[in-house]
Amino acid sequence: MNAQIEAQGAGPGVSSPRHGSRGSYLIGLGYAVVLTLASFWAASTDLIYPSGVPILLGVLAIAQMGVHLVFFLHITSATDQTNNLLALAFGIFVVALTVFGSMIIMTNLNHSMMPMDRLIQIQR
Repeated sequence: MNAQIEAQGAGPGVSSPRHGSRGSYLIGLGYAVVLTLASFWAASTDLIYPSGVPILLGVLAIAQMGVHLVFFLHITSATDQTNNLLALAFGIFVVALTVFGSMIIMTNLNHSMMPMDRLIQIQR
């Protein structure tokens, strides 16, 4: 039995990768298309208060990421998915650290810069 598993590319103690069925991929595709169309509708409609559009788009984007993680990348909370969840959490942490760190640096630089009218007076 172990020889068959090793011949298929998985070693002892390594579970074979689980892939979704065609139906689950089609369900995921349906959700992704609906969320994409909802995002385009939200960006172009006048039915939503203009200040709420970015919030709605953010919620739809997070839902879209959830659909992709579950239906296409097969990230679940099962015990055999611990490494995948940790890798995803680390990736999110690195991206958040980079984005928010850059924003803090740019805010600090903007605060430390000389006002534009004063800079123009110095250059004359």
